[in-house]
Amino acid sequence: KIDALEPDCEDYGQAVVYKGSIPRAATSWRLDQGHVFETGRLQTVCGNTLLMLQTGPLKDHFTFHGNFDTHYGIFEGCGRSSPFASVGSSSLVSSAGAGSAAACC
Repeated sequence: KIDALEPDCEDYGQAVVYKGSIPRAATSWRLDQGHVFETGRLQTVCGNTLLMLQTGPLKDHFTFHGNFDTHYGIFEGCGRSSPFASVGSSSLVSSAGAGSAAACC
């Protein structure tokens, strides 16, 4: 169980590289609709994806880059945006809305 998952796709400048070592997935591996990892290619990920890969059963199939020291905000087009995105807005949620199904990170 991961207790540190965040409600949005937060950008901490993290990235992963898929090693191509999962059986029957030598050239790429699909985690879900928004995450396809090509073998050997550095791919930015949100903090949640990094934690899931880093602490799950597939951790040996990836190399991990970055930590949680610097927060760059929410990935564009992924759930909510910055509460400061529109001046004078009374809502902290953008027009995209929380939980929108955008491919991200």
